[in-house]
Amino acid sequence: MTERRNILVVEDERDLSELLLYNLNRAGYAVTVASTGRQGLEAVSARIPDLILLDIMLPELSGTEVAGRVRANPATSHVPIIMLTAKGSEVDQVVGLAVGADDYVTKPFSMKVLLARVEAVLRRTNRGGATEPRLLTMAGVQLNLETHEATVDGEPIKLTLTEFRLLSALLQANGRVLSRSSLMGRAMGPGVTVTERTIDVHVTAIRKKLDQHAGIIKTVRGVGYRATPEPENEPDGTPASSSTI
Repeated sequence: MTERRNILVVEDERDLSELLLYNLNRAGYAVTVASTGRQGLEAVSARIPDLILLDIMLPELSGTEVAGRVRANPATSHVPIIMLTAKGSEVDQVVGLAVGADDYVTKPFSMKVLLARVEAVLRRTNRGGATEPRLLTMAGVQLNLETHEATVDGEPIKLTLTEFRLLSALLQANGRVLSRSSLMGRAMGPGVTVTERTIDVHVTAIRKKLDQHAGIIKTVRGVGYRATPEPENEPDGTPASSSTI
């Protein structure tokens, strides 16, 4: 019998946490519930979950602080996070994604939609059976598509699930330009509504982690991004900037 995937719900609204517990259990997941940010971190330490549903507005520690600490810990940096919040502005989405969230759901939400998002994120993290590792390499950057490990010049770097999928999509495109909508579709699946700024935030984070190889990701103004191993010039003849989004 396959072990049930474990989901940690960190939500201080009791009615909502009970509703999530009920529906996630019915969907076949094992669920742990925490009502404060500090309790959420303690639950992660006690048992690393397969996914975290994390409210932003929490007592003791905010959801963004919790997400930041989860991402900073090598033992939990790979755990996907879906943010839950009553805030729906673009700024709040950018903040949530910037600290490492893989998806963002605004309250009130349809339980059916939330369960579909959970399933989609977990499906992306499922490595399946053992196969030969598939490697993507460009300049000094290497991605292992089977183990979801990333290295720069042989040194491991920490990428969120969404960052890993965005970077792998760019490397697999072999220099072709990918639009922001295309990149988000590859990284988060169909039916996810986000702003163009969301992609820009993720790309900025990826570039920082690639360090001296940040320049492999080129901005194509008004279109999207492409990855090439060689530096390129912008149309005005100036070198391409790796920090421009």
